[in-house]
Amino acid sequence: MSAELSKESHGEIENLLKRYPTKRAALLPILHVVQKQFGYIPEDQEQVVADIIETPVVKIREVIAFYTMFLQKPVGKKHLQVCRTNSCWLRGAEAIIRHIEKTLDITDGKSTEDMKFTLTEVECLGACEHAPMMQLNDDYILDLTIEKVNKILNEAD
Repeated sequence: MSAELSKESHGEIENLLKRYPTKRAALLPILHVVQKQFGYIPEDQEQVVADIIETPVVKIREVIAFYTMFLQKPVGKKHLQVCRTNSCWLRGAEAIIRHIEKTLDITDGKSTEDMKFTLTEVECLGACEHAPMMQLNDDYILDLTIEKVNKILNEAD
């Protein structure tokens, strides 16, 4: 069981609800608030959000499962989300993924024991002209090469 939403998070959510025509319309921003507090969206917080926007919890789970930006479990300090759709795959994403797996000794959806890194294979991140690419936490890393990946892995603190 995770902690409760903080006063600050409740305040942010109340302000969000005032900006949208319906409570349900505020779902994505509310999920961002929850994730900002916990680092991911704990399962017990799904019901909290459902109660706030007055919708069945299954609707919250559907949204969280659909969007890769919402995390369903804790991730490492450096979250490597490598695009695996056509443009990236054709331009070397598979080799990038295999290199990360081998170097960090983890597979898709797993974290290193020290929680320094998490690897997630994701669908299109919308930067196909710069394939292969990945999202490192909130930043896009474009035109990936093994050398760029090594630099990221070696510079991690």
